[in-house]
Amino acid sequence: ATVGPCTVPKPSSWSPVEHSKWKRSASSFAAGWQQLGNMVSTEAMRLFVKILEEEEPGWYSRASNSVSEPVIDVQMNHNSNVEPIIENRNSFAETKIISAENGGLMEIQDKDVVSEGLGSIVVYDKWISPPVIGQRPKARYQHGAAVVQDKMYIFGGNHNGRYLNDLHVLDLRSWTWSKVEAKVVPKSVESPSPVNIAPCAGHSLIPWENKLLSIAGHTKVPSETIQGKAFDLQTGTWSVLNTYGKAPVSRAGQSVTLVGTTLVIFGGQDAKRTLLNDLHILNLETMTWNEIDAVGAPPSPRADHAAAIHAERYLLVFGGGSHATCFNDLHVFDLQAMEWSRPTQQGEIPTPRAGHASVTVGENWFIVGGGDNKSGKCLALKSNRRLNMFLDFPGALETVVLNMSTLAWSVVASVEGLVPLASEWFNCVRNAAMEIELLHADQQGMGLSLVVGSFNGEDMLISFGGYNGHYNNEVNVLKPSHKSTLQSKMMEARVPDSVSAIHNVTNPTRDLESEFEVGHEGKMQEIVMDNIDTGHQKFEGEETTERIIATLKVEKEELELSLNKEKLQSLQLKQELAEAKAQNSDLHKELQTIRSQLAAEQSRCFKLEVDVAEQRQKLQTMETLQKELELLQRQKAASEQAALNAKQRQGSGGVWGWLA
Repeated sequence: ATVGPCTVPKPSSWSPVEHSKWKRSASSFAAGWQQLGNMVSTEAMRLFVKILEEEEPGWYSRASNSVSEPVIDVQMNHNSNVEPIIENRNSFAETKIISAENGGLMEIQDKDVVSEGLGSIVVYDKWISPPVIGQRPKARYQHGAAVVQDKMYIFGGNHNGRYLNDLHVLDLRSWTWSKVEAKVVPKSVESPSPVNIAPCAGHSLIPWENKLLSIAGHTKVPSETIQGKAFDLQTGTWSVLNTYGKAPVSRAGQSVTLVGTTLVIFGGQDAKRTLLNDLHILNLETMTWNEIDAVGAPPSPRADHAAAIHAERYLLVFGGGSHATCFNDLHVFDLQAMEWSRPTQQGEIPTPRAGHASVTVGENWFIVGGGDNKSGKCLALKSNRRLNMFLDFPGALETVVLNMSTLAWSVVASVEGLVPLASEWFNCVRNAAMEIELLHADQQGMGLSLVVGSFNGEDMLISFGGYNGHYNNEVNVLKPSHKSTLQSKMMEARVPDSVSAIHNVTNPTRDLESEFEVGHEGKMQEIVMDNIDTGHQKFEGEETTERIIATLKVEKEELELSLNKEKLQSLQLKQELAEAKAQNSDLHKELQTIRSQLAAEQSRCFKLEVDVAEQRQKLQTMETLQKELELLQRQKAASEQAALNAKQRQGSGGVWGWLA
C-alpha cells in the first residue's frame, strides 16, 4: 500500500499455504500478495489488515503497546522485569513489575518519572487521556476494576473472545501501569495442590477490607452456581471463596452492589444465554447466600445494566439489554420493605442502552458508555474483485448523571465519535459467502469499567478499556465540576415537589410535614448551587446582587406560603384520622355484638341438629313397628280364613261325615 508491488520471492511449492497467499488470483476471495501493488492504497491496506487479523487476532493491541505477551498473563511464583517501553517512538523509564513472591505487594520503582497523577487534571467536565507509562494491560472489555488507596486494579476480561485472568494495577499518583505477579493458595491442607484461577469475563470486582472480591462471570468451562474468589492485597495471593446456603446460578453481565457488609446481586445472563431478573444477597461476614422474595413488579430479565445504592437502603437499576431490545427504564428496590417500584424520571431521560458503566459520587450517579444496538451497523458488501467493509459504532456519546434524590437527569460531558467512551453494545458477524448483510446480534458486546479516584478532596471518574469497533486499553479521566457533582442541572420545567426524593416514591404514607421539609431543603440547596455556579461567571454590579436577593425573598415567601398550606392540610388530615379512629371504635363494638349473636345462633343450631337426629331415630323405630303390625294383621287374617274353611267342610258332610 505504501511501498509498491510485492518483491518477495515466490515461496516453495511444499508450503501450500504461503504459496496460495502469494499466487492467489484477483478473481478469488481477495487479491493475492502479488496484486497488492496494483490496488488502491486504502483497499490494499484493508486487505492486509484483514489477512493479518485472520493470522494473528491480537495484532492490534500488541502493535499499539509495542509489547508482545500471551493471552493468560498471570505467572505463578515467578519474578520478571520489564524492558524499557517504546511507545509512540518515545522511550519511557524502566519499571519493575509488582511481585507477590515475598508475601506482599511491592511498590513500583520508577526512574526519572515525575508526575502529579490526578492532580494534573485541571479541566472540568471533559474527558482527558492522561500520559500513562509502563506496560499497559492487554486491550479488553467485560473486565473488573476497583480502586484501593490511589491504585486502580484491573482483573480478567475478554479479548477477541478469549477470557483473561491477569491482574494489573495503575498507580494514580504517577500514572504508571504494572502487572501483579500473583500466586494461589491451596484449597485446604488435605489437598496442597494450588487451585487454578480460571480466566473469566463479565464478572464484578469489589474491594472489601484488604481484599479484592471477584464475583460471578463467564468461564470457558461454566459452573452451575456463582463462583467467587478473593485476592489478598497484603499477601498477593488468590483464594477461592467458600460460601454457604443455596448459591445463585452462574451468570455474567449482572450487577453486584456493596451495601454495608452484604453484596446485592441482580440479573445477568447464565451460561445458556437465559436472561435473569432474580435478586440475591451474600453476607460477607457469614459468607451465606440468601434469595430475596420481593413484592411489586421487578424489572424485566436483563443483562449489562447498571445498579447503585442510595442512602444505604434503595437499590437503583437502570438500563440493560435483552435478546431483542435495550432499556432506559429506572427501577428502585427498597431493601427494608423488600419491594420493587418504578418511579417517574425527570429531565432528559437517557436513550436506551446496555453495556454501560456507572459510579456514584455523593447523591449523583454517573453513567458512561453503552449503546442501544441501533445506531451501529456492520455492512459487508461483496463485488467481483474486491471486498469493502463499512463499520459504524458510535454508541452513547454523552456522560449523564442522575441526582438520586430528585431523580433528575442531566448531561455532564460529550465525546467525539469512535472513542472508547462512545462504545456500542453490539456483535457484528459475517457469513462465509460474504454476501450483503446488516446484522444486529443480541449477544453481549462492549463493557468498559468506571471507578472513582480522589485528589485534594475532589472526586474524579476514571475509565478503562471497552470495545468500540476494536478492543482498547486506554485510560480516560473526567473531573466533574461543582455543579455536576453536587446536583443535576436545573431543568427548564420545575421539578414537582412530589418527586423531590426517592423516599416519596417508595413510602407514600410518610408524614406530609417532614416530606415538605425535605422538598424545601432540596429547593434551597438547588438555589445555593446555582449561586455557586453563577459565581464563576463573575457578575458585576449591585443590580445583579439586588435581583438575586429579591428572587430569594420571593422564593422564601412562596415556600412559607406552601409550608402553611401543607401544615393546614396536615391538621385536616389529623382531624379526619381522629374521626376515622372513632368510627373504627364503633364499628369494632358492633362487630363484637354481631359475633356474640352469631355464637348464640350457632349454639341454637347445634341443639336443633341434636333434636333432628333424635326425631329421625324415633321415625325409624316407628317404621319398624308399623312393619311388625302389618305382619301380625296378615297372620290374623290367615288364621280366621282357615277356621272358616273348617266350619264349611263340617256342615257339608252329613251323618257319615259326622261319624267320620
